[in-house]
Amino acid sequence: MDMDLEGIIQCIKQGDEKGVQTQLQEFNKEFAQCFFFDAEERERRKQKKLEEFKKNKVRDFTDSDSDCDEYDQEDRGLLLRQNLAVVLLRFIRTGVKCRLLRVSLRTLRILSRDKKVLGPLVTDTALLTVAKLAGLTTCDAGDEASDPDSEFYDNIIASLAEAKLLSQCRADEDEGDVEAAYQNDECSAFDEDAKSDISITNSGDLDSISWFGSHRASINEMHRGSIHHKVLERGRRDRRESKMVVEEEEEEEGDSGEEAQRKEALKVLCNVVYNSTWAQERFSALRLMCGLVERLSSSISCSSPSSVQFYELRLLFLITALRPELRTQLQQEGGVSFLTAALESCLDVEWKDQYECVLGPDRPPISLEASQRIVEILKILFNITYSAHRQEPSEDDAALYRHLVALLRLCLMRKCLLSDDTDELQGHTVNLLSALPLQCLDVLLMVPPEPGSQQCQGVNMDCVHTLVLFMERRLESGDKIKEKLTPILNLLTESCRAHRETRHYIRKHILPPLRDVSHRPEEGSTVKSRLIRLMTHLDTDVKHCAADLIFVLCKENVSRFVKYTGYGNAAGLLATRGLLGGQGSRTLSSDGHYSSDSDSDTEEYRQVKDRINPVTGRVEAEQPDPMEGMTEEEKEEEAKRLIMLFNKLSRGNIIQPMGVDSEGKLVPMSGLRENSLTEERESGSENDGEAEEGEKN
Repeated sequence: MDMDLEGIIQCIKQGDEKGVQTQLQEFNKEFAQCFFFDAEERERRKQKKLEEFKKNKVRDFTDSDSDCDEYDQEDRGLLLRQNLAVVLLRFIRTGVKCRLLRVSLRTLRILSRDKKVLGPLVTDTALLTVAKLAGLTTCDAGDEASDPDSEFYDNIIASLAEAKLLSQCRADEDEGDVEAAYQNDECSAFDEDAKSDISITNSGDLDSISWFGSHRASINEMHRGSIHHKVLERGRRDRRESKMVVEEEEEEEGDSGEEAQRKEALKVLCNVVYNSTWAQERFSALRLMCGLVERLSSSISCSSPSSVQFYELRLLFLITALRPELRTQLQQEGGVSFLTAALESCLDVEWKDQYECVLGPDRPPISLEASQRIVEILKILFNITYSAHRQEPSEDDAALYRHLVALLRLCLMRKCLLSDDTDELQGHTVNLLSALPLQCLDVLLMVPPEPGSQQCQGVNMDCVHTLVLFMERRLESGDKIKEKLTPILNLLTESCRAHRETRHYIRKHILPPLRDVSHRPEEGSTVKSRLIRLMTHLDTDVKHCAADLIFVLCKENVSRFVKYTGYGNAAGLLATRGLLGGQGSRTLSSDGHYSSDSDSDTEEYRQVKDRINPVTGRVEAEQPDPMEGMTEEEKEEEAKRLIMLFNKLSRGNIIQPMGVDSEGKLVPMSGLRENSLTEERESGSENDGEAEEGEKN
């Protein structure tokens, strides 16, 4: 990246705002969609070059020059970006015009994507400056002079000139000593670069203390250290803006000058807070969240919220996700209440009853901007309520949560303009539902059934049906199973355990009566087969979630669970719960509301029931008897040989024979033997004592 930073500084010193704006616009246009290589990518590139060098055994002189030129170019690009950030922060505090201010903020936003340039952006002065432009505070940015300082800009220009001279001198030294370059590349350069990257990553936030005190010394010191930083790469446009297919310049035409300015400032804050732990801490210490919440609260009542609200919500999501104390603070200050009001405003709700919203077929789909704001609200609500399901809510909290669940039902049932947005909205809705107290979810079933709606025992199952379809889509996608599938599986499991009608309805869709048992339960493309396959998944959380859902659908009855899944698939959950020795009884720890109805078998199942292999869960083909034709002596010898082989494997710790104790848990056979011997000795001593007493009598 090559920019005329000296030209920008000269234009600022001369008061040529038009020249500054033109040059910054060129920079913004060229790098609007650019991001940076991370440290791992940098290391991979260097490792690849080292391997190529070792393979060829010889490094050409021209190759050494090209590597050196590449590193110098990256050093200079970083140096220019750092100085540009310093200059722009100083410049926007001098009171520039609205149009130029937006262009400058856009440049800062592009620079804030690079963690190595965050030094000047994470000071209190910089954060307060950008926060004031975003409308989050009215505090002054700092004690620094607001008028242009010629000496300040002269120091920047001098530092650039000195760094350029040092770069040229280093290049001359490298040309004069090829052997030294070879040794440096092979032995130490890669290690030094890695150490430099680590040191800058760990101390980059603290280095900002010196940015406004001694720019020239700190910049030149970094350059002398031969620190190689990330380079720009073409990236993907912001998902929200790419969907709207609107260029940033066109967006500004629809926004007022103040809104466009606030939007750019909020984008800068989002990048800085996301990339810097120090900025997160200072955001909390400077109490910027209070101003952010006030802004959001005032914008809720607006009939047509501006596009700035999305970025305010995005910033609030980031800060509550990254700072636990701010998460708690927002919850204690009524965050659930005002965010619920914001959600209600985005959905344009019409209430039919206390916990029932109007959901007519003629209602238009949720717009793109509204769906994006709703998603951000749901994510923030999850951040501040994710532990609520473990607590017993007060009466007021329960009423608030039920009001929220009524809105979440609307989020599940309504459609967005794009199918991907509908799936995303439902996914975040499921996440939030799984975080709320279970007793408040009965609102999902309180809506009276209507003609054409899904029903079970007179209860409206439209919402449950939507959840089942959502789970099926997640099963079919197979992408990021743990992140995307476990929330919906947990939600359905707890709902089935708490609501009898929900369990009946879901069981009809997932566990219909057994008819064809010629295939293994995990074979096929049905929802039941996919869930049973997950019961042996490598990820423990996925495995347990899938098994728990089917176990609850079987009313936590061991024999019924084994009947539908096969003992091989069921063994994992049974071993975890200590039910391996269960005789078909329901687990005693269950608190589910299950009816006493029996599991009636179909005629097809009863005809082949005796021939089903309980381990595989299907009818196996008849196999010949392996001991057919053997005498009793040969059978006994074969049994002894097998026992000797098992003992040999056990003594070598290759296998460990296991058994089931009285509590239904797997334990080593040696422990079972010791327990049985102890019990025999205790029973024997008791019998001897009784015999002695009988003799005396």
